[in-house]
Amino acid sequence: MTHAPGRLSQGAPVAVIDIGSNSVRLVVYEGLNRALTPVFNEKALCGLGREVLSTGRLPQDAVDRAFAALKRFRALCDAMQVGEVHALATAAARDAQNGPAFIAECEAICGTRIELLTGKREAELAAYGIVAGVHAPDGIVGDLGGGSLELVDVKAGSVGTGVTLPLGGLALQDRSSRSTRKAEKIVRDTIPEAQVLEGLAGRTFYAVGGTWRALARLHMFTKGYPLHVMHGYVIPAREALDFTRIVHRADTEALAHIDVISDARRPLLAYGALVLENIVRQGRPSEVVISALGVREGLLYSLLPEAERAGDPLLIAAAEMNVLRSRSPLHGEELVAWTDGFFASAPVLEEAEEERRLRRAACLLADVGWRAHPDYRGEQSLNMIAHAAFAGIDHPGRAYVALSVYFRHVGLGADESDTRILELVTTGMLDRARILGATMRVAYVLSAAMPGILPRMPLKVRGDQLALSVPKQLVPLINERVQNRLRQLARLIGREPALEQYEEGAAD
Repeated sequence: MTHAPGRLSQGAPVAVIDIGSNSVRLVVYEGLNRALTPVFNEKALCGLGREVLSTGRLPQDAVDRAFAALKRFRALCDAMQVGEVHALATAAARDAQNGPAFIAECEAICGTRIELLTGKREAELAAYGIVAGVHAPDGIVGDLGGGSLELVDVKAGSVGTGVTLPLGGLALQDRSSRSTRKAEKIVRDTIPEAQVLEGLAGRTFYAVGGTWRALARLHMFTKGYPLHVMHGYVIPAREALDFTRIVHRADTEALAHIDVISDARRPLLAYGALVLENIVRQGRPSEVVISALGVREGLLYSLLPEAERAGDPLLIAAAEMNVLRSRSPLHGEELVAWTDGFFASAPVLEEAEEERRLRRAACLLADVGWRAHPDYRGEQSLNMIAHAAFAGIDHPGRAYVALSVYFRHVGLGADESDTRILELVTTGMLDRARILGATMRVAYVLSAAMPGILPRMPLKVRGDQLALSVPKQLVPLINERVQNRLRQLARLIGREPALEQYEEGAAD
């Protein structure tokens, strides 16, 4: 493949073909690593599972659509020079009488073996998807497909035993003869069988699957939410109950903002809402968190060596963007170490573990907007970071990192009235973003984004002073602009600025 400067050299791309009960999808990733980056994503809504429960067979028209989609996907993989193609199939192909013949033809088209997932395996991979995409998860994962619902407990990197229930949207539509009233009874009778929900009280329910993402998108637009990123979107449990009740009882087409949902997805919204309402009612979680990562990402995560699984996907993705977009990637790494020393020296800046990893991510991303016009670097950086395909970060964390880099460019006296992302952070997070932005402003005016300077100019709090140590060889770098920025940072943390000269090589 011809080298593309905007891509990382990670070997050949890797692809996953997911033959689901509702959709057949191809996702091609830049490479197999801890921070997966999709370079192509396409789905075909085939509806393979829409009649399996009533007829026992995959509908022929759905089979034909699936074959056509797979032929295109195979050709796309060839064109993109994909190295490995992983293929999997779920409930519809698993349960249908003609499933084996269908899978055999799919394998012939794709030119690779297709793993027909058991319910237990599907639940496991969905849970791995949450481990891959959520920092320190603690709750129950629910993967709602067209044919089934998988539920499994997850805590940090530990995954429990999963259960499968026949409550997928297409399956419910089929069993209830398209009656939401009948579907409601089916769900209420079936959900109590999921004993795993007994451990959900007060924890998080992680919602995986296209129907639940569509439901969350509708909720997001109804609220006028300021950040249109689905991964990590949080719906408090009480709101989830109220909203799902409205969706499954109302005429879908009459719902406000229904136009943000595709026509093909709308008929399944009521069934997805029914299932989610009953899970929240029985399990009593504190919140519902939407995940854009699921079985496909869980499969690739499971293929990584143990050491790579332990990596932090946010910091890895930030480091990759630093390499791709910064003037000097090494400077970004030095900025992490430089701020490590500064924050550790100041009791007023004491950090929790989550605050520390967010600060480090912000340092790696601090220069990604340098190619923009100077008047728009803050805005461009904020939008790029807030909407990036990052995993391992929630929405307040996105806002904090983006605002820190925004303040680094625009200064601390900028008009923030149009920056709606401020709604996502607490006052304390906003204060820390300003301090980090001010720290970066000192760093960049000192170093011009070039490596080798910050390690020679440590910034530390000593008593009531904020001291910048400057080797005599670099004294010419200190001017009024540097001193003004140092003074501004000192004022933010309640200290007096001080410049200290020293001889390099002398004892500290």
